[in-house]
Amino acid sequence: MTVSQESPTGAANSNATKGNEKLDSMTFVLFGATGDLAKRKIFPTLYNLFLDNKLPDPFAVIALGRKNFSSQAFRLHVLESLKIFSRRFPENTDSTETFLQMIHYHSLNATDNQGYLKLVDYIKHLETVLRIPENRLFYLSMAPEFIDTVTSNIKKSGLDSINGWKRLVIEKPFGFDLSSAQNLNNKLGNAFDEAEIYRIDHYLGKSMVQNLEVLKFANPMFQDIWNKENISNVQITASETVGVEERADYYDQAGAIRDMFQNHMLQILMMTAMQQPKKLNSKEIRKEKLKVMEALQPLQKENICSSIIRGQYEAGAINGIPVKGYREEPGVESLSKNDTFIAAKVLINHPAWYGVPFYIRTGKRMKEKSTRIVIEFKKKLSIVDAKDSDKTIPNLLTIEVNKEGISLQLNIKNPETNKIEPASFSFSANNGNTPAEYELLLYDVFRGNSTFFAHWKEVELAWKWVQPALEAFEKSDCPLHTYPAGSLGPVAADQLLKHDGFKWW
Repeated sequence: MTVSQESPTGAANSNATKGNEKLDSMTFVLFGATGDLAKRKIFPTLYNLFLDNKLPDPFAVIALGRKNFSSQAFRLHVLESLKIFSRRFPENTDSTETFLQMIHYHSLNATDNQGYLKLVDYIKHLETVLRIPENRLFYLSMAPEFIDTVTSNIKKSGLDSINGWKRLVIEKPFGFDLSSAQNLNNKLGNAFDEAEIYRIDHYLGKSMVQNLEVLKFANPMFQDIWNKENISNVQITASETVGVEERADYYDQAGAIRDMFQNHMLQILMMTAMQQPKKLNSKEIRKEKLKVMEALQPLQKENICSSIIRGQYEAGAINGIPVKGYREEPGVESLSKNDTFIAAKVLINHPAWYGVPFYIRTGKRMKEKSTRIVIEFKKKLSIVDAKDSDKTIPNLLTIEVNKEGISLQLNIKNPETNKIEPASFSFSANNGNTPAEYELLLYDVFRGNSTFFAHWKEVELAWKWVQPALEAFEKSDCPLHTYPAGSLGPVAADQLLKHDGFKWW
């Protein structure tokens, strides 16, 4: 039995309807402007924010790349990306031209120290002409090996010697393991303070992830039962139907544990498990997220392989179409022992969560594309006959992150059969025009709101928790299970829950 409800306004779109907030004028300095991320995400995001009147005025984009483009030629390149990747193009050709005129191309080799001095002069000249105060946002849309080079040159060249503010946006991966992450952060600290660094995790930009705090803390029916007394287990799933695509060079070294688990999955865990902050602001929310990470029960050598399941997909079929196994993918080593699937049981040694297992799984080439959080509540049916209690399905709260919806499964008595049956009540938070993740995140950067960005301590604690598993994987201490493409993952992942009397929902 299912009851559905469509949202008339879209609760997840609250950020899109706030009105025009006054933003500081700024210069947006984009490193890697000719790359794939800029084409697919950054320029379409800026365009949609422009259409929503969510860009400051005046505002200039300094697009940096190694190729020799004139600004006008590069604007045509951006125009093509908008046609393909913007969710709202074309809306108005005059508006589009106004937006494109904000973009100024400047050729720069990121490893050329002298080039940064020329960039300083170029930006200062543009700020003077356009009457933009010295507020500079540096966005590094480039390979991680260039992060240290770029940030150190920003410091040495004087790009950061300004009368206004400066902010730095960086993409994952943030390190390859604990030591490399710590080393990178130490280098970043030479040029930027922690409060100036915005580490993007696009899962934190998803509307339903951002709505978790509201769902838990603005609804008394959930606020009072979000604890060990009422919840038997929590399941977090992020499954993909795609394989490694064009990312084999990176993915065959990183695997699912680095690509998804250490960052995205643990961030969702923090958002799900955190307790109510004193205030709903970035400082207090981060405090509660850190409490979750600090309370994670550490992995011990003797239990790593029973707490974490590794998998690698073999040949199979996705929607009836045959696909190759991981080792047959272009660019992947023929004997690769890389993981494409990770499932883990996580325990949180916090008074609110003692004894409640959190099960996390993520994988490629799985049966469906889905990101969801399932809260399974304990059975408390003292007023129901024992024979009915045994057959009763537990109450479930399911938060569909990608589909932007919520469903609640309850038990009701069917008047025809006089038996207890589950009924599902669903709610859609998508009104068809939901801002994409990068729109919500970039707008927050413009506002100086760091709530939905990964703080260094969160990143470090995540690496510390994962590090023992990385070392065990490196030594091949844990078995690498296989699963056919198009399945739900290896059988061992099911046993992880079955051992505790649960199953994946």
